[in-house]
Amino acid sequence: MDELERLRFAVEGAGEVSAILVRPAKARWLLVLAHGAGGGMAHPFLERLAGELAEAGVASFRYQFPYMEQRRRAPDSPSVAAATVAAAVRAAAKAAASLPLLAGGKSFGGRMSSQAASQQLLEGVHGLVFFGFPLHPPNKPGTKRAEHLADVPMPMLFLQGTRDTLADLKLLRPICAELGSRTQLHVIETADHSFHVLKSSGRSDAEVLHELAQTTASWAERIGRSS
Repeated sequence: MDELERLRFAVEGAGEVSAILVRPAKARWLLVLAHGAGGGMAHPFLERLAGELAEAGVASFRYQFPYMEQRRRAPDSPSVAAATVAAAVRAAAKAAASLPLLAGGKSFGGRMSSQAASQQLLEGVHGLVFFGFPLHPPNKPGTKRAEHLADVPMPMLFLQGTRDTLADLKLLRPICAELGSRTQLHVIETADHSFHVLKSSGRSDAEVLHELAQTTASWAERIGRSS
């Protein structure tokens, strides 16, 4: 049975924020999981993903950014967001000290995690997982948001849909290729930025969530063996 614990931790200069630790008995990894720009840690996608991750042997530590905790609409500045990711990693390491750490998140949360990693703020994190990396604004292709990825020292897993309007795969594929063997791109056919798939795919959103979790767990085991 999964253990669920509600926690709070401090972010320097930004007060305290909430977190939820879901730790299955068979956990082999702990993913520090940040939310997207428009929905907090209790967003249905993240709640369902946490459940699937638990089934795959990956514990999760979901948390709020300060703006979401304080019910403000505008996301935090990059410096506050990076400090929050770093504080979350420290809090997660303390809450489940026996588990090796991964970090990442949905969209905005994943990008803020990579920015924190590029600033060498995520000590002890073995890899980053992006559930829909937001490479550019919707339908405005560009690569500026990926420039910092060259400074990320650990392996990265990109989970992306072919209909994601925030990540043109024609741009993302060469970026991943340039980053080299420490990067894996896993593409889900017909999935959009929220990982909804077309009926014509013959698959359900629940099946996609299962795939996201299983792919994350398998990738974690591979990087664990190579580290």
